[in-house]
Amino acid sequence: MPSNVIICDGCCCGRVEKGHDKVPIEELKQAWKDSDLEGSDKVKLTISGCLGPCSMHNVSLLKTEQGQIWLGKLSEYEHYQALVDWAVEVSKTDDQVEIPEILLSHRFERNSV
Repeated sequence: MPSNVIICDGCCCGRVEKGHDKVPIEELKQAWKDSDLEGSDKVKLTISGCLGPCSMHNVSLLKTEQGQIWLGKLSEYEHYQALVDWAVEVSKTDDQVEIPEILLSHRFERNSV
C-alpha cells in the first residue's frame, strides 16, 4: 500500500475569506511534478474535500502502513514544502520516515479535537 499525503481543500481549509491561510494547491501539484513524485508507486498526493476537523483548519493527513499522522493549522508555504520533502524521502526509502521537525508542533490526534 503506498503512503498518501492528503491535503484538505474543503469548506474551511484555505478559505482566506474565512480568515484562514491559503492552501497552495497548484504549487503543491507543481512541486510534486518537479520532485518526480507524480506516478510514484510509493507515495501519492491527494487533494481532498473536507477532512474535518474544521477547528484545526488547513488540515493534512499522512497515511502510511504504520498509521495516520494528522496535521493542522498549516499556515506557511514551508509547512507544505516539508510535506513534499517528506514524500521525497518516502519515495527513496520507505514509509517509516519521520515527519519534518517544522511539522511536529502541528501534529494532533484526530479524536482529541
